[in-house]
Amino acid sequence: MTATDRNEAPPCIHPQALCESKEIGHGSRVGAFTRILPGARIGAQCDIGDHVLIENGVTVGNRVTIKGGVQLWAGVTLEDDVFVGPNATFTDMPNQASAPDADTAGLTLIRAGASIGANVSILPGVTIGMRATVGPGAVVTRSVPPNAVVHGNPAKIVGYVNTTGQTPIVASEHPAPPLKPGVSATTVRGVTLHRLREVIDLRGTLSAGELGRDIPFEAQRYFLVYDVSGAEVRGEHAHLRCKQFLIAVKGSIHVVADDGENREEIVLDRPNLGLYLPPLTWGIQYRYSADAVLLVLASDYYDAADYVRNYDHFLELARSHPTLEKG
Repeated sequence: MTATDRNEAPPCIHPQALCESKEIGHGSRVGAFTRILPGARIGAQCDIGDHVLIENGVTVGNRVTIKGGVQLWAGVTLEDDVFVGPNATFTDMPNQASAPDADTAGLTLIRAGASIGANVSILPGVTIGMRATVGPGAVVTRSVPPNAVVHGNPAKIVGYVNTTGQTPIVASEHPAPPLKPGVSATTVRGVTLHRLREVIDLRGTLSAGELGRDIPFEAQRYFLVYDVSGAEVRGEHAHLRCKQFLIAVKGSIHVVADDGENREEIVLDRPNLGLYLPPLTWGIQYRYSADAVLLVLASDYYDAADYVRNYDHFLELARSHPTLEKG
């Protein structure tokens, strides 16, 4: 049966399932000993395994896979193309830490394309971002950003999906020798890796760069980021006009750069290495070493209106203005 045929076929419900909902989409399949309460809504072409409970107030999008033993309580929404592994549990105990507003406590959103591993527990009130991956057995106590990979109890970010080759670029190993000045392109639009001049003698080591030359803009502002727990994530935004240049002056930092189509992870681990992020680049910094100090040079003075903090909005801007860059 083709996807088109399945989309036009009536839902297939196992005779030993108890399906009380009238809103089951075309082509969806419901396994044995599964119960779907009257107020649940299931989209088209979904695969729901055996021994699943879907309560009133649950919304399931199209092409969603729910493996056996999963429990979906009231207030859970699964968007299109979500995968939920066996025995994953969406708890129904209010989580005031992640959702302090009483009107939203208990509402859980799994965004399109996200993948939830086997035996995962998800507290209410959190959002799992688009295409994020939750590893098996993880306990999710707070929201997960788009494209993030999380593991553990409590779940922590260990990587990001769809970065080139799945292996971070270690800046000091990429591909020119670290002592040779130069610029290397990345797969992310406009993002470049810079090796700054370095002078080594018996008195120590000096690294220098000239604004407007080695650093491709005249900086109007700088800031330093330090004393960051290795479990924390910073950035998670883009800029409309501001250009940025990142240098790990001490320690190491993982940087994810995303242009809406391509995503790459770079490890900054030497003070003579810099990463240029043009406007409309979604930037994330995480996995700070304990001694890490990040220097950021910015082309503009601080302007809250220049920040794009919502990833969906960023994708809309990146697709409609792929070359947006104002002086």
